[in-house]
Amino acid sequence: MGTTNRKPSSTQDGLAKQREIAFCTLHADKDQAATAVSLLEDLDGMDAVERISPALIRVRYQINHVCLADIEDLLADRGFHLDNALIHRMRRALVHYMEETQRMNMGCGSGESNCTTKVFINRYRKRDHGCQDERPRHWRRYL
Repeated sequence: MGTTNRKPSSTQDGLAKQREIAFCTLHADKDQAATAVSLLEDLDGMDAVERISPALIRVRYQINHVCLADIEDLLADRGFHLDNALIHRMRRALVHYMEETQRMNMGCGSGESNCTTKVFINRYRKRDHGCQDERPRHWRRYL
């Protein structure tokens, strides 16, 4: 699988990712890309899936909903064979590390689909505002 990092959408603050996924050409399905497009186009968080060649697709997705590792795991579970040439494995490992780090910095754990809600909840809890009173309820009416 070849992965390339494209310019993220400026409106999404780096949450939109565009990658390429290459398939092994030694497979019974000679057009794995077309089959993968039909599988991935309805995935939550997927913006676009495009067939480039019979063994290559381009995916655009939102990192707060799905990551490349999840997409690849889904494809592998469905019987697709990714290209395991050394350059593709190295790119995949680098992209997996970068996306995992970005998701952790955003407050997303692995396997959690919509982590943006957690980010806003944690930010609200840490903010200093008048809605937090640490005293027990029965002591609040005395002051």
